[in-house]
Amino acid sequence: MPMTDPALLPATRLAGQLRRRRIGCLELLEHYLARVERFNPELNAIIATDIPRARRRARAADRALAKGDVWGPLHGLPMTVKDSFDVAGLPTTWGVPAQRGNIAAADALSVKRLRDAGAVIFGKTNVPLRLADSQSFNDIYGTTRSPWDPARAPGGSSGGSAAALAAGLTALELGSDIAGSIRNPAAWCGLFAHKPTMGICPTSGHALDGNLAPLDMLVIGPLARSADDLSLMLSVIGGPDEIDAAGLRLRLPAPRGRKLEDYRVSLLLEDETVPSAREIRRLHEELARFLRRNGVKVRIGLRPAFDAADSHRLFDVLLRAATSGFQTDEEFAANLGALGRLAAGDDSKPARRLHGVTLSHRDWLRLDEARHRIRWKWHEFFRSCDLMLAPITVSAAVRHDHTPPYERRMPVDGKMQPFMNQVSLAGYANLAYLPASVAPIGLGDEGLPLGIQIIGPQYGDLDCIRFARLLERAWRRFVPPPGYA
Repeated sequence: MPMTDPALLPATRLAGQLRRRRIGCLELLEHYLARVERFNPELNAIIATDIPRARRRARAADRALAKGDVWGPLHGLPMTVKDSFDVAGLPTTWGVPAQRGNIAAADALSVKRLRDAGAVIFGKTNVPLRLADSQSFNDIYGTTRSPWDPARAPGGSSGGSAAALAAGLTALELGSDIAGSIRNPAAWCGLFAHKPTMGICPTSGHALDGNLAPLDMLVIGPLARSADDLSLMLSVIGGPDEIDAAGLRLRLPAPRGRKLEDYRVSLLLEDETVPSAREIRRLHEELARFLRRNGVKVRIGLRPAFDAADSHRLFDVLLRAATSGFQTDEEFAANLGALGRLAAGDDSKPARRLHGVTLSHRDWLRLDEARHRIRWKWHEFFRSCDLMLAPITVSAAVRHDHTPPYERRMPVDGKMQPFMNQVSLAGYANLAYLPASVAPIGLGDEGLPLGIQIIGPQYGDLDCIRFARLLERAWRRFVPPPGYA
């Protein structure tokens, strides 16, 4: 469908219009701000703004263009970033009430790179408590609602990011992902997104309490309304930090394919350990038929030579080990006590959480060895297959439920599953440090968007994005939610 409202255009197209002065930088910012005023009260996606500073920068961007001075590929582009990134002068809370007054003194490195490329950053978007949910609500800013259905969550933890993009409140968004936190909300809001290879986009300034050490499996990356926007932002935020740049450079391999038929893909219709909804399987089967008609070499169900249940279990424990430093001494003691009361052989999601948050370093090293054996299985798999296409969630967007995630259950085709199954399929890429893009593949039975993740080999980011772009051109594009076009 044609989109006449500039607020819903891809960022790359908007950036081109700004450079050619077909639309003014301040004009576009004011257009987004008007939409924020109109739509954000119901969505609650954007939770902090610095409008005076944004207007000053937009005016300066217009003056620069009038003199032929282009700051970079994002010159004058209005955008927002996830709450978890430091933006000078704005609070960084991660949804933690005690961090309500934590005003950032400086920009995160990624935010600085966005500004250096010309972006006009005017606000921040909502997250769940400590970024630890596939919904987005907290006691500081409240609940973010999906533009597709306000009774449902937009996903998490980059849920505010996805809701703002889908509703046309911002041109581009910066999120983060340790367990699908970029990909889950993108899929539930009908967007494109990219989880980069671990380590290629530095996370400096994406932390609380001034922490500098990167978290295991955590990456930062773009959410957007077009696949081209993903490669644009990746080119801006990617590359080593100041320390690593003394000896390292980022040079990702060029995409191996130019057309769909250049690719060999595996399509994972079903992960028997984590059952997906029938509507997801239906859309994946439709995609498989389309790909085959277009010459893609598709192998259904081909996967690396490791046990899927072992991979999910390992991810569950290492995920919670990665975030275990957030515990207070009192919480750690309570978790140790709860671990001691577990029944022998308890392998439930809550039990895996307890093992992860209390893991000794000796046991972590053993699990890390098991993880690296799985990484090599992925490496071997990608010798005969270019990409794996797989579900990113087990269902369409869920209804709001503020029960703690590990106590929460959800219906999938009438059967109850642990809510934490939503992160299991995302965990394939996080566990093994792999890149994965998301592309929309259609609407489910209730008219809600669903997406597919495109997993590639380590440093195969541009192939993941290229395939998403090919799907965008030939199969499904971003469609605005009803009432927002």
